[in-house]
Amino acid sequence: MRSIYRDKDMPPPNPPPGDDLILLSQVQRGDERAMAALYDRYSKIIYSVALRVLRDPAAAEDVLQEVFMQIWRNPDSFASGRGSMGGWLAVVARNRAIDLLRRRKPQDSVDDVILSSKFNLAEDSQRNLMMEKVRALIGTLPEDQRNTLEMAFFDGLTHSEIAETTGDPLGTVKTRIRAALIVLRKAMQ
Repeated sequence: MRSIYRDKDMPPPNPPPGDDLILLSQVQRGDERAMAALYDRYSKIIYSVALRVLRDPAAAEDVLQEVFMQIWRNPDSFASGRGSMGGWLAVVARNRAIDLLRRRKPQDSVDDVILSSKFNLAEDSQRNLMMEKVRALIGTLPEDQRNTLEMAFFDGLTHSEIAETTGDPLGTVKTRIRAALIVLRKAMQ
């Protein structure tokens, strides 16, 4: 995916790759180069998360655009004390995708969408290593926690919908998700 924000003649911004806060402060001042750098850095992960939830490439691109418009309009919405920029953007993309999925008309069949992606996600080895670690950690969770977590985060179901699907009490569903997230958070730190 080519950056929609970068002009051909504009050089990339100065901050090193890990310094998202500097880029955000530059975006706050209206720096399009900083916005282009954030887009280049995070567009693939946002698109991947949205595509995973929606299973519709066009809708995933819409979510991608909405997320970056949010950053452009309100760069202060990211709280650095609560996690990494990539993690925050993945959650925002997931939430937007779930909202879009819930707004779809019932006659829309997600199963009929043909999946295609022009991206080679293997390019980002660090992200791949992180994804492998998370997959391995999720695989070590007890089966009930793993299934509940996957329904919530990958299928986009609410706690109530999970309880209805599994027949488990709502409190049990919430406890399983919380316990799984605590285990994952501790393992990732």
